[in-house]
Formats: sequence, C-alpha cells, structure tokens
Amino acid sequence: MKCIVCKTGETHPGKTTVTLRRDQTVVVVEDVNALICDNCGHYYLDSPTTKKVMDTLTDAIARGTKLEILAMKAAA
Repeated sequence: MKCIVCKTGETHPGKTTVTLRRDQTVVVVEDVNALICDNCGHYYLDSPTTKKVMDTLTDAIARGTKLEILAMKAAA
C-alpha cells in the first residue's frame, strides 16, 4: 500500500521496534511484525498486533514497571 505519511513510499512486510510511553512507564517491544514504508520508515500494525502491544503496556503499568524491553514473542 502507499504510505499515508510520506505519500511516495510503498509498504512491505518487515519487523520494527515499537516504543510506548504512558505516564512514567516506557515499554519497548522489538521484532514486531509490521508493514514498513520503504521511503520514510513509518510502520503500520494490524489490529491483533496493536492489541498485543497495548496489552503489554497495560500489564507493565499494572506491575509498576518503569522501563521494559522485550521481544514480541515474549509480549503479553
């Protein structure tokens, strides 16, 4: 698909790192499947992947985590 950010690149399947921050908690999830723009690098996650990443953030907050770095296979 055409990237909606740069409007010139095309997206292709790949892996990316997603960094999320809410209040004082930061979660970094590596090796996340995404569609990635070959021009600007913007990434797009599908709904199930987005849910899993967001659930990981919610869980980290509930545990009182300040910083967590993990691979997608270990998330949620």
